[in-house]
Amino acid sequence: MNTAPAEPLGAATGAGTVTGASGATRTGAPAGAVERIVLGSGVLGAWRAVPASGDPRSVLVAVHGRAMSPGYFAGPVAPHSSLLALATSLGHTVIAVERPGYGRSRASFPLGLPLADQAGLLRLALAEYAAAHPVGAGFFLLGHSDGGKTALHLAGEPWGEAPAERLLGLDLNGCGRHYSPAAARFPDTLGGGAGALNWGPLRLYPGGTFRASRALLRAVPAAEEAETVHWPARFPDAAAKVRCPVRLTFGEYEGWWRLDPGELAAVTACFTRTRPPAVDRLPGAGHNLSLGLAAPVYHLRALMFLEECLGTVPAAG
Repeated sequence: MNTAPAEPLGAATGAGTVTGASGATRTGAPAGAVERIVLGSGVLGAWRAVPASGDPRSVLVAVHGRAMSPGYFAGPVAPHSSLLALATSLGHTVIAVERPGYGRSRASFPLGLPLADQAGLLRLALAEYAAAHPVGAGFFLLGHSDGGKTALHLAGEPWGEAPAERLLGLDLNGCGRHYSPAAARFPDTLGGGAGALNWGPLRLYPGGTFRASRALLRAVPAAEEAETVHWPARFPDAAAKVRCPVRLTFGEYEGWWRLDPGELAAVTACFTRTRPPAVDRLPGAGHNLSLGLAAPVYHLRALMFLEECLGTVPAAG
């Protein structure tokens, strides 16, 4: 992993000093201070936040959704809703990646990559990161929407038992299997005119969210766009490869996915190599959970799940 010159992007509280280009450690920076790094031999961009002191307890890898970017997880309107700030305050490093075809990697992958190929590239990048940086007990994946699709494939990649190779758990939000009737009415790839599906009622979000979110938006790579309609058929095979604990969260006003009891039972049954995932319906939330007023609740529940996963890790020695 190569680290670009440190570029502080913000902090939960106070001010701190970020080290130079090596990026291996930071001293004096508050938990939640964010810097830009590069992964995968310089191909992939990411935002990283580390605990204020000491090695991390784990590394949380946050994977953004369709047409989004890593700032989605940084509380762009309400700092108290930042996943990066909360997780680092609890002792975890957070790496919010730019998926292949977004941001820095668009020059290398102008059409993007299929979801499974995105996952393969991210797996190699995380292995490279672990070879140079402390990762605590291992990695924990959190994926939103289309980023959840990539994270699901990533969880099915080869992982090991040593901390640097260990996958602790997978937390997916806004990512199901079959699209809802409302979503299926959109032409071809389900991508056009989907504002109501992406957001739900406007009252679910802090004032200024929609103005601030414009800076988060990115073009959807063509390879990802083309895969959208094939997801329902590919979900079972991807889920069947996952061996770590899994948790699924959907907002009360989630519009993209079918969420009737029969559908949810069928979704959880696809995870045949791990225990059936827990399914949470978050009150007062739409599709973009990490931007809404309910973001702190979702992030706390996701981190509680991470704590449960850490509790299953064998003691060292």
